[in-house]
Amino acid sequence: MDQHEDTELTALIKAQAKYYEAPPSLRDRISASLDRAKAADTAPKPSRWAAWRQGWGMGLGFAFGAILAVGIMFFSGMPGQQDRIVAQVIDGHVRSLMVAHLSDVTSSDQHTVKPWFSGKLDFSPPVQDLTAQGFPLVGGRLDYIDERPVAALVYQHRLHTINVFVWPVRANAQTLLDSASRRGMNVTAWKDNGMQFWAVSDLNVKDLQRFSQLLRTQPKR
Repeated sequence: MDQHEDTELTALIKAQAKYYEAPPSLRDRISASLDRAKAADTAPKPSRWAAWRQGWGMGLGFAFGAILAVGIMFFSGMPGQQDRIVAQVIDGHVRSLMVAHLSDVTSSDQHTVKPWFSGKLDFSPPVQDLTAQGFPLVGGRLDYIDERPVAALVYQHRLHTINVFVWPVRANAQTLLDSASRRGMNVTAWKDNGMQFWAVSDLNVKDLQRFSQLLRTQPKR
């Protein structure tokens, strides 16, 4: 295309093309954007130390929050030592009833039951017969509670079976609970003469506590 034709084409476009004026709103938006950009350029910039300190504070706060959240989930999900033992003694009690394995040695004579544990445990559990008080001794067996072998003494009260789990007190043992109820079973616990006792039964709380009180006050044999 030569210069003459180019001139004619330019004149034709100018004559025929339609022109549209920009709406006022567009001009206003462009002007506002320019003003914001200009203000950002003139705003004082934070120092490097201030920026580092702000970032460090945010990071530290986030880390502390994460650790706290994990700690809450961890400890709330962990049952206490006593709760674990309560569950274990109830499991041991129920298991002995389900498999009809109440005792390895069956006798109401404490002088028969106590010697049976000799050589089977690293301690000698105290054994009392409470027949005169309405809680006859049935026998004893070995069980496993709190990550160690323990003695299980079996008593009867009417149609109710009572399991008494006995083992030595550990140096770091918590103060034992007075009583608890779980899964239709009642549990009471106490310490005496270097031993800890956990009695569990479906017997009502009042009678179970009376039974445990009798065991505490009887002469240890």
